[in-house]
Amino acid sequence: MAYEVTATRRRPKTFDELEGQEFVVATIKSSIQSGRIAHAYLFSGPRGCGKTSAARILARSLNCEKGPTANPCGECANCQEIARGASMDVIEIDGASNTGVNDVRQIKDEVLFPPNSGRYKVYIIDEVHMLSNSAFNALLKTIEEPPPYIIFIFATTELHKVPATIKSRCQQFSFRLIPLDIIKKTLAKACEEMGVQAEDEALFWIAKESTGSLRDAYTLLDQVVAFSDGHLRAEVIRQKLGLIGLDTINALAESCVRGAVNEALAQVDGILERGISIEQFIIDLAGYYRSLLLLKNGIEREALLGYAPDRFSREVLETLTGPQIERAVSLLLEVYRQIRYSVSPRFELETTVVQLCRLTDWIAPEDIKAAIDQLRGRLLIDTNGARWGPQGAADSPVPSKQTSAKNIRGVLSSQALGEESASPSVQERPIDMEKPGALTEGFKRFMAAKGSRSAQVSGASEAVSTPTETVMATETVVSPEPQNTLADRDDRASLDDQDDQEDTLEEPSLEEPLAKGPAPFLNTEVLRKEVINFFKKERGILASGLEKSLPWDRRDFILIIPVQDRLTAEILRKDQATLTSALRKIAGTEINITIEERAPHRGEPSGESQTIPDQVETVRRMFRGTIVRIS
Repeated sequence: MAYEVTATRRRPKTFDELEGQEFVVATIKSSIQSGRIAHAYLFSGPRGCGKTSAARILARSLNCEKGPTANPCGECANCQEIARGASMDVIEIDGASNTGVNDVRQIKDEVLFPPNSGRYKVYIIDEVHMLSNSAFNALLKTIEEPPPYIIFIFATTELHKVPATIKSRCQQFSFRLIPLDIIKKTLAKACEEMGVQAEDEALFWIAKESTGSLRDAYTLLDQVVAFSDGHLRAEVIRQKLGLIGLDTINALAESCVRGAVNEALAQVDGILERGISIEQFIIDLAGYYRSLLLLKNGIEREALLGYAPDRFSREVLETLTGPQIERAVSLLLEVYRQIRYSVSPRFELETTVVQLCRLTDWIAPEDIKAAIDQLRGRLLIDTNGARWGPQGAADSPVPSKQTSAKNIRGVLSSQALGEESASPSVQERPIDMEKPGALTEGFKRFMAAKGSRSAQVSGASEAVSTPTETVMATETVVSPEPQNTLADRDDRASLDDQDDQEDTLEEPSLEEPLAKGPAPFLNTEVLRKEVINFFKKERGILASGLEKSLPWDRRDFILIIPVQDRLTAEILRKDQATLTSALRKIAGTEINITIEERAPHRGEPSGESQTIPDQVETVRRMFRGTIVRIS
């Protein structure tokens, strides 16, 4: 007997044998049992998922001598003739080779004759999307009003190419890709029938390579069985087909996370010497990092990962973060696009592997942004140590008289940015900025200190009796002091005296602003520049007036903006509300401002000394102008 390929030998003969298409099977069986048989069906879906097999089973169910039935017997003459493809009442047409209008006209002539031995004359047109527009138009009327004994079954892999006029006249059934688990079980049954032993990993690899097509899986199985001597092993498959094993990729990824560039490049050379193509290497490596990303997000389905979760390197999983793995996948996908036009694809691959070796030093953009925001806040620190940040007027509320120094010290924690550790005896080694990776090491220390500060501040806030007593004086804080001199002080004056005594004992002076009042303003020079830059684009006149102002000052928690002449003062007073709003936005809190006219100090440029005529002033106000010179 002639050899028959597995895909043909195991072609489904009943609807129950059709794997992975439960919805299609249930709908067609129900329509047959209820007698609601349509005159035209359109089966669409990817290759190898059962469209043509379902069409043949439907034709057999309709023409079975015991039917119409949802379960054809397979023993009667009609069933056997249809199975052999010898039935005169079931005509299969290849749409790819019969695309012309003349072929369709022949069908129109044949439908006038009733079936020879069955109930229905069934036309199965495969790859119907290949028909020409003229052929589709010639078929429209026949599909819309066929004789009662005619049934059309169309199959296509490209539904979007079928005209809407054809689709509207057919019952449409969408066939989906077969899940990997179902393909794996089906392959195991096929191996049992052939008497072939198969490792679970080998079957899993075949099912994964088939990408949801059962016919492709059967074809690949026949190829592997041909050189496996009756025993399917994953190692033999990798050697014969030039594949990369998971253990090999694990070793390469571990070399990359350790930063061993020479070791990683040597492994790449060994893989390529085995005859593995660069494209396949990149695909497998990208799939490996994709699986790591799924594991990082808690997804452990073997069907998605390709392997059991415990087979992936724990060292790589624990070392790399989620954003770093995403970066690795992006690098590999980018190099896959580049090698098509590269003069040296291998060099492109090796460059990418070197970048993967430096992946542990890569910092995600969101982390960089957070660090920049923190450093920008530190640039706004006043000389006294307190600051206004973007979160509020001052980082430290005014402590009440009932707030004891013990509570204040309890809130203060270790140095915020790692300049001093929480324990005085523990000192971090200084960073040598000349060495490679110094900036990365400094950033890691900064992020670690930032997390430590957040934990300390959140824990300290619980120790304060009321919200108004929660004090975080500055971003630079000191360690708690023993309970001694300030615990029993009640009045404000005593607390100030005691602070002066502690200053003489080289106590950090950061507590003085806490006890004496609110935190001072933002550095006025920095604030002045910020406000001028804020108005330069849209309010040029206001920005010009601010630039003419003298150095800003503060007095009793009021921001003083001194100017040299009355004209500039009126410009600023006129837009004082806008200026106040901008200050609130920049400093993050409400700021009261006062515009003062004063003579410039010695060394400052003198202001306008000439008197402005009333008529000129009226015109200036009307057009909101600026007087440049009075002659």
